[in-house]
Amino acid sequence: MNDRNKLGHREITCFKAYDVRGELGVNLDADVAYRIGRAFAQARNAKRVVVGRDSRASSPELAKALISGLTDGGADVLDIGLAGTEEVYFHTGFHDTDGGIEVTASHNPINYNGMKIVGRGSAPLDPATELPPIVELATSGDFAPAAKQGEVTDFSHARADYAKAMADFVDIGALKPMKILVNAGNGTAGPTFDAIAEELQRRGAPLTFVRLHHNVDSSFPNGIPNPLLPENQPPTVQAVKDENADLGVAWDGDFDRCFFFDENGRFIPGEYIVGLLGAAFLEKSPGEKVVHDPRVIMNTRAMIEEAGGEAVVSKTGHAFIKRKMRDVGAIYGGEMSAHHYFRDFYYCDSGMIPWLLMVELLARKGKTLAELLSERMTLYPSSGETNYTIEDPDAAIARLIERYEAQADSRDDLDGVSLNFGKWRFNLRKSNTEPVVRLNLESDGDAALVAEKQAELAALLKG
Repeated sequence: MNDRNKLGHREITCFKAYDVRGELGVNLDADVAYRIGRAFAQARNAKRVVVGRDSRASSPELAKALISGLTDGGADVLDIGLAGTEEVYFHTGFHDTDGGIEVTASHNPINYNGMKIVGRGSAPLDPATELPPIVELATSGDFAPAAKQGEVTDFSHARADYAKAMADFVDIGALKPMKILVNAGNGTAGPTFDAIAEELQRRGAPLTFVRLHHNVDSSFPNGIPNPLLPENQPPTVQAVKDENADLGVAWDGDFDRCFFFDENGRFIPGEYIVGLLGAAFLEKSPGEKVVHDPRVIMNTRAMIEEAGGEAVVSKTGHAFIKRKMRDVGAIYGGEMSAHHYFRDFYYCDSGMIPWLLMVELLARKGKTLAELLSERMTLYPSSGETNYTIEDPDAAIARLIERYEAQADSRDDLDGVSLNFGKWRFNLRKSNTEPVVRLNLESDGDAALVAEKQAELAALLKG
């Protein structure tokens, strides 16, 4: 039994709204990881916990310390090793454990790392009631002795169960021959994708894959994997064109986000994918609820309503989306940031399920992604999220509200502030961690209006 019961006070500043993110050697190190593991085991009275880690160079050390904290706290650990966040979600639910923790910094800079934490059933921890006891214990370092020392089980062999579950999401018989370009960004996705591809091949799926930046490399020679950034998209765009692929797919570092490129190499903004996948679910299950975030909503709501479903809005962020989905029993939820959530996947987000569903959808429709979405993107043009670094975000937002609110048909403060003018709308949010204001605009069929209003609002934001 480890005697590290009285570690003494240490200020823990790496907890964010619903997960952990910190700068290595500044507010996140092995000691902090140990404290979090020990605190999780005690605060949650956890008997079994799943632990995984991403491909960052610092992740093995942090995962080792985290596991030590969990086992010293009396929890047995199912160590799945190098794995994506959604593999932690899967095994937490599939094996009915008391929680799961993925060591990952996702798409953050290389000098960062963090953790994504879930409870039983892969449910997110409530930031108001469930996270604070963990933070308080980790900070005080005053741990109660555990009744027993936890044990570690090497669970790295268990990916086959996950791969089978992923393949079950697609009707193999509906698939048609298709060539797909996949870009793992040298992150964690490569080995997991290969396991899914092998399972699909075993079941007879007529799919051909071309792999780009597929090997795991903690130095990220092609940049931190974050396909949402325009500067990171050209390699995938070019590869889709060079290979004459039918579809392009790219992932972020822990592959809980999935990004699409059509057969022409055009990047498809996430809000259009949410509407398309929502409508696809509703074709099979009419009348269901679909949850979406409030930043860009026109196309999503239109596609859901046209398909006979009910659109339900939720505050942005995985903990909020998951909770709303559970509350209303939604079949699917999506964010414009490329997080996609599924009722049949413990209400969790997955970066692998979306491309599987997309491949089946394209086969069933007999159309390309461009053919399915070009009209929608014309009907409901959007600006995409634009970030503005501003010294006083509150003052800048107040200027815009003062200027525009009187003209608006409605105002919504669910997430930042949204003003709707009928023909167009905007959503304005400030970052929780930096002096940044995030702006999204969209319109009902008028791309020129989007460009005009974006320039107008940008000028006001900058003062």
